[in-house]
Amino acid sequence: VLKLAEAINSPYFNIEVRNSDTQTLGKLNVDCGADHVKSNQRPPVGVTLTPGNRYCSFDGDADRILYYYADEQGTFHLLDGDKISTLVATYLRDLVSTAGVEDLQVGVVQTAYANGNSTSYIKDTLKLPTVFAKTGVKHLHHEAEKMNIGVYFEANGHGTVLFNPSAVAKLRAVEPATPAQIDAIERLWALRDLINESVGDAISDMLLVETILICKGWTLPQWDEAYTDLPSRLLKVVVNDRTIFKTTNAEQTLTSPPHLQDVVDSLVTKFPRGRSFVRPSGTEDAVRVYAEAATRRDCDQLAYSVAGAVFDKAGGRGERPSEFL
Repeated sequence: VLKLAEAINSPYFNIEVRNSDTQTLGKLNVDCGADHVKSNQRPPVGVTLTPGNRYCSFDGDADRILYYYADEQGTFHLLDGDKISTLVATYLRDLVSTAGVEDLQVGVVQTAYANGNSTSYIKDTLKLPTVFAKTGVKHLHHEAEKMNIGVYFEANGHGTVLFNPSAVAKLRAVEPATPAQIDAIERLWALRDLINESVGDAISDMLLVETILICKGWTLPQWDEAYTDLPSRLLKVVVNDRTIFKTTNAEQTLTSPPHLQDVVDSLVTKFPRGRSFVRPSGTEDAVRVYAEAATRRDCDQLAYSVAGAVFDKAGGRGERPSEFL
């Protein structure tokens, strides 16, 4: 990133690198990486956010990226993988429309952890197809390959864009008739060159986001105005045996233990805009409980109610956490 900054910094685009100590073992990304920012919903330690500036954090191996900023009141705002996905999908949709390429469709792949309002925005406002995949970029990548132009980002900021062979063939075959069409097609080719289609690449994704923001003339608050995230909560429930938890529907629905999904569904109906799912951890005897709802109070009540039901009905281990309902 330091070498990149030296190469491209200009009056229009300037990168200032923080926490870049690669010489001290264990120092790089301490209290500043993408996981730290998303998990704690606050900026990196030692970084004071200045309203009007753009900030982003990579994770340790630079395959994830998150943006964030402070408003005029100093309040922290996070732009996660869902926000990146909708920004990229919006720009690609508009370019494809202007280019006039027939039967060239932009689609979006999400996981169950995607905020419900991002999904609604993609479907209802952008009018783009969206599908859900199991957690893990290999699953999202596989679904994106089925689309002409597939955009996928996990909420943690890991993702990319794929142009499948049919999309490339259609772009090559089109004969633009207007300057606007010529410009749009040139921009699509340039974006394809910029994007790392093989894997999540935080540097490439940063340049992609910056390109779109510059082309649109947007600030981070203007980008953030597209939609407002529903309040969400992610909890861990320690259980005796995670292998009894089986899911379907891209991990959004439990098929085992018996009847537990019925309990989750019953709890969800009590809260406006409520949604919750339970999925087993891949590494420890625990399950993850995700919940969202229209208000923070409802969201937390739903999350802790589902967590309590999982603990009571599916072999919770140890002392029951006092916050579980």
